[in-house]
Amino acid sequence: MGKRGVTVLLTVLLAVCLLGMEKIKSQEAGTEPEQEENINVGAETAESTAEDEPRLVALTFDDGPHAVYTKKLLDGLKEREVKATFFLIGKSIEGKEDVVKQMAGDGHLIGSHTYNHVQLTKLPVKKACEEITMTNDAIYNVTGKIPEYIRPPFGSWDKKLECAVNMTSVLWNVDPRDWKVQDTDTVVKHVLNHVESGSIILLHDVYDTSVEAAFQIVDALKEQGYTFVTVDELILD
Repeated sequence: MGKRGVTVLLTVLLAVCLLGMEKIKSQEAGTEPEQEENINVGAETAESTAEDEPRLVALTFDDGPHAVYTKKLLDGLKEREVKATFFLIGKSIEGKEDVVKQMAGDGHLIGSHTYNHVQLTKLPVKKACEEITMTNDAIYNVTGKIPEYIRPPFGSWDKKLECAVNMTSVLWNVDPRDWKVQDTDTVVKHVLNHVESGSIILLHDVYDTSVEAAFQIVDALKEQGYTFVTVDELILD
């Protein structure tokens, strides 16, 4: 065999060897049992983390304070070690200052629900702001603290008002319409069927049926592992 033939033969053998090595590397790269195992572990960790997260819910009450029912509600919540959020009507505070003081003293969050329970979007900005500031003043005179949160009646809020008053509007996502049905069992069933972590429940502490419903809701959700917080804790969480 001549010198040229030897060179060609060596070149062919080298190419075969390189091809074989590439094939082996390709097979090794395609066989990665550890990668599949890591994916399963990651999925389990994510699921475990989700299960470990606290289930938070905020119980809120509009239209108070009521001389009888709000007092009854406060006593029941204190017994259950639950904090709630109350959106007060300014004109209803007069004569019930002791109830509002108890509310603040028990650690509940107090917000505004306007002075006369009016739809703010139907008023000029100046008049709407008066409704808010009058209520804030009434609350401040009792608690010594100006409210930072407002529940606009009918859920109707005008963004322009945010330029005039430094408050955060708070709506809701679970509404059993307790003011309309005024039936404890119906209210409780609706809430339990619609609640989830992060829910803001709307109730009214001016009906005895709603107060009784609130107690049953608290007891049931606590058994399900929920933790009750005020809306500021939920928003800032």
